[in-house]
Amino acid sequence: MSGSAKIVIVGAGHAGVQAAASLREEGHVGAITLISEDSNAPYQRPPLSKAFIKGEATAESLILRGPAFYAEKQIDLRLGETVVALDCGRRRAHLGGGEALDYEHLILATGAIGRPASFAGAELEGVMPLRDMGDAAKLKAALEGAKHVVVIGAGFIGLEFAATAAFKGKDVQVVEVAPRVMGRAVSQAISDFYADAHRAFGVKLHLGAGVASIEGAGGRATAVHLTDGRRLTADLVLIGIGILANEKLAAEAGLAVDNGVVVDEALTASDPNVSAIGDCCAHPNPYAGRRFRLESVQNATDQARVVARKLTGKPARYDALPWFWSDQGDLKLQIAGLNMGCDTFVTRGDPASRSFSVFGFSAGSLRVVESVNRAADHMIARRLIAAGAPLTPDEAADPAFDLKARVMPAKG
Repeated sequence: MSGSAKIVIVGAGHAGVQAAASLREEGHVGAITLISEDSNAPYQRPPLSKAFIKGEATAESLILRGPAFYAEKQIDLRLGETVVALDCGRRRAHLGGGEALDYEHLILATGAIGRPASFAGAELEGVMPLRDMGDAAKLKAALEGAKHVVVIGAGFIGLEFAATAAFKGKDVQVVEVAPRVMGRAVSQAISDFYADAHRAFGVKLHLGAGVASIEGAGGRATAVHLTDGRRLTADLVLIGIGILANEKLAAEAGLAVDNGVVVDEALTASDPNVSAIGDCCAHPNPYAGRRFRLESVQNATDQARVVARKLTGKPARYDALPWFWSDQGDLKLQIAGLNMGCDTFVTRGDPASRSFSVFGFSAGSLRVVESVNRAADHMIARRLIAAGAPLTPDEAADPAFDLKARVMPAKG
């Protein structure tokens, strides 16, 4: 592809904005159009459930790039615009207002959408999702006047918001159908630690409990009914039951989708003139050992850089180590690697000190390190796993063992 090719990017979250920026950094001189359904300037999403709702961050402080960035880099940023259809044969993106944009390469960075609730009452006033700035602003305002908060879902977002609401002195209850918190994402030890921590924050946990319905009066939520018959008083309900790839646009255009837009190692979709990055794409992941979809800022920005290199004629293959983080109250959880398939877990440090790490191994190989308030362990873990450095469970559990020495070149 020529360096003057027209590129259209659909989605202006972390992935889309990074793709546009990296294209310019890699020397692309052609037209770049960045399209966002959101009318706000592109912003960071992770702080929405924490610092923004607490009042420690403002909408302005979360902006990803300064107001002059897009003009300086000659990036045509279209806010409040929606791509309603793709014509891959003609290489054309159709906007909701009727405009059609021709492209030589299309980058899909459409992100994810909230998993729809299957129970009655989700439409009541006071029942809210948390996906974007608009949701966060409504939730922040509603939280000020709320007394009884019920969070449905004990994943990262649900627990982050629960900790924030408890910090504000609200009566908070979390309902989770799985037997433990963050069950898909972390080890049993981390899950147990966080369950205890949230109870100490004042949060009541209802684990292994499903939601039957949300009760309302006058159009407003008043209670959440559980499948075991219990009734939880609620004047604010957050639905945090997971997300799905926003793949509808791609599917309707005839692109291959399978829990995300299917791409190869260079993040190219089934049409060679289309790439997909971030939460919306299902990519071959060497750490998962299969096609996988990751929901993290790291994944979004790293994939954006790979696509920028590819489109400027440089070697491009996505094989970055996954890493994640979650801030819940005064606890910072950092995860390097993936915990799937692990058969052995050991702990380094003392959970009672609120600063420790859990190392997960599969057939003797280190696969994941989950660190709580232990940033140094996290940073060295990223290097250990990415390098495939040998480490035994006994060494990982020994606080006297020098982890850094395993990845540092020997002096001689």
